[in-house]
Amino acid sequence: MFQLEDTYWWFVARRWLVRDLLSNYRPTMSRQGVSRPRILDVGCGTGATLELLAEVGQAVGLDSSRDALRYSRRRGKHRLLLGRGEALPVAEESFDIITALDLLEHIPDDAAAVREFARVLRPGGILLVTVPALPWLWSEHDEALDHLRRYTRKRLQGVLKSAGLRVERLSPLIALLLLPIAALRMLQRLLPKKKSQPETAFIIPPRLVNWLLIGLLWFENRWALRWNLLVGVSLMAVARKP
Repeated sequence: MFQLEDTYWWFVARRWLVRDLLSNYRPTMSRQGVSRPRILDVGCGTGATLELLAEVGQAVGLDSSRDALRYSRRRGKHRLLLGRGEALPVAEESFDIITALDLLEHIPDDAAAVREFARVLRPGGILLVTVPALPWLWSEHDEALDHLRRYTRKRLQGVLKSAGLRVERLSPLIALLLLPIAALRMLQRLLPKKKSQPETAFIIPPRLVNWLLIGLLWFENRWALRWNLLVGVSLMAVARKP
């Protein structure tokens, strides 16, 4: 991830979408004299998204992996916490924005994690979530990434609402690449396994193809910012604490 996050189409397009969503959905700022929101990136990984979030507000990264936090420090990020999404080591109502990008699918009790997010959010604060979608797309790729599930809209919406959050947007993402990605996952199921351990289906494309994919998803993001897509490889949700 540390080697890929700055340039790989998936990560680049997702960061751009996060930036634009945070421009459209702002927390209700009730604190006197505060112009920059406090942001907690849960499951910050190797820190590439933290660099973007630092442009928006006061960003803090949290991850359960010491290795991930070590790589984040190599990016110059030092506001970091070691902890789990379902037991956040922070005070109640201490953040205006929480991002949990491709995180919930790794947590056994995802509902408990979202309740923690709600506890930590200030009233009027927002939660931005992305998760893998379409359970029928499950493949060795998910196993290699330690996923526990892929989500339907109903499940993601239910988890958010059960924590007392108000869902303001819920839409599939990466719709334009659904067919080739689905074909790759089906092929991965049919081919005999070469190794005992599951392997990801990451394919590093040539530079030109990588930038074409970024451009394609930039175009799709423009649409997704205004209208919900019908189907896609991922789901994104924006939820607000009343």
